[in-house]
Amino acid sequence: MIRRAVAEDARALAEVAAETFPLACPPHTLPESIAAFIAAHLSVDSFTAYLADPARVLFVAEDEGVAVGYTMLVLAEPSDEDVAAAVTVRPTAELSKVYVREGFHGGGLASRLVEASVDAARAGGAASVWLGVNQENARANRFYEKQGFERVGTKRFLVGERYEDDFVRLLAL
Repeated sequence: MIRRAVAEDARALAEVAAETFPLACPPHTLPESIAAFIAAHLSVDSFTAYLADPARVLFVAEDEGVAVGYTMLVLAEPSDEDVAAAVTVRPTAELSKVYVREGFHGGGLASRLVEASVDAARAGGAASVWLGVNQENARANRFYEKQGFERVGTKRFLVGERYEDDFVRLLAL
């Protein structure tokens, strides 16, 4: 079941994030950098703030009442200069997070989460949805291509003390 997340979901979302974020990191990412990123951006407090932000829409996927995946959509123009230059279809929204627990990969759950987020972006007036994905994450890049997200540029993403190189991908609505 996929539904819009509510304030009471903050803890469950943080648990899914802590389990799934490392799966998207390149192999060279240091464990302490991953832990610091999770503590700074994927904690219960972080999700409480995300869920209270009217510019953010989060969806949670559940299996037998347990959170197994989530997405976060940001209904705002990009602040990153590289993204702003690459994303030419406006107004836009960022698909900031798409994560599904490993045991649920390949079953269509991530596709349904993305579809819910894209529908919310469209309903929010967006003409496109963009996302950043690590250039070394071949599985995620294949997934986003299948979802219709075209590569339109690059950006940098800080994890710990190291910048990673991301592709910027865009879906025109």
